[in-house]
Amino acid sequence: MQGHYDTSSVFVAVIGRPNVGKSSLTNLLVGEKVAIVTSKPQTTRTRITGVITRGPLQYVLLDTPGVHKARNKLGKRMDKTASDSIADVDVSMMLFEPYGALNESEMTLVEMLRSSGGPAIAVINKTDLVKEPADLEARKEELKALGVFDDIYTVSVRDNDGCEALFDALSRYAVEGPHYFDDDAYTDMPEKELVAEVIREKALLYMRDEIPHGIAVVVERFKERPGTDLIDIDVNIYCERESHKGMVIGKGGAMLKKIASAARADCEEFLGCRVNLQCWVKVKSDWRDNEFLLNNFGFKQNSNNR
Repeated sequence: MQGHYDTSSVFVAVIGRPNVGKSSLTNLLVGEKVAIVTSKPQTTRTRITGVITRGPLQYVLLDTPGVHKARNKLGKRMDKTASDSIADVDVSMMLFEPYGALNESEMTLVEMLRSSGGPAIAVINKTDLVKEPADLEARKEELKALGVFDDIYTVSVRDNDGCEALFDALSRYAVEGPHYFDDDAYTDMPEKELVAEVIREKALLYMRDEIPHGIAVVVERFKERPGTDLIDIDVNIYCERESHKGMVIGKGGAMLKKIASAARADCEEFLGCRVNLQCWVKVKSDWRDNEFLLNNFGFKQNSNNR
């Protein structure tokens, strides 16, 4: 017989097409930056967990990669991560934009929800872009007609409007049981992974479209200096081509310096101490299609947390 708990938890898959605002919403609800955010698709490559504990109830948000046409083995893993998350959770929360036809990847996700039979809610983000209230109503009706969502909510992550109501919405799917994370935790990502993600975010922000998707960031050393508030972090940035290496380093090392110094500032903020960050750029050709290197660089298949 199961013991009686005063606590409960709700595991939530945050799904939707690339760039619909999944990572921004996750960060907003968590109140900390756990997922990197850029305007480029495929920013989230692995499943990132955000944790919010409010009294007896713990919310666990799984921010998944946006589903897209997989062009390589990394892409296939990203798609599998999204579909596995739907199967693993108490409720799926699918984000939509207010305008535009639903695209192929969105319909794929809707079909995944349909076949999983698990509960799901729809969230229309970016209400700050809505021109007429009738437009929003039309989108709501369209989503209702899909027949897979229990409820439809509207939010603007940018203006932090309507987001608080999502806690109430998700709490209805909570399951009695232990908290799976410490009450003060906000992510299950190790600090090393957070550092790697921040560096990748800066590369995505500062560089031209194609190159940063071809980079992987691996933290080789993460060591506190005894008796100081200083952490030494050594990082390898792997590119797929020699020519990309030159671009990441930049003229006279300028681009690498820019990426590293912006990343260092973020790292100091979330680690709460000074950081000595050293970055090296190396070439591993076609790593995105190499299973061994994908595992080595930390793109492991996700397993459930419970």
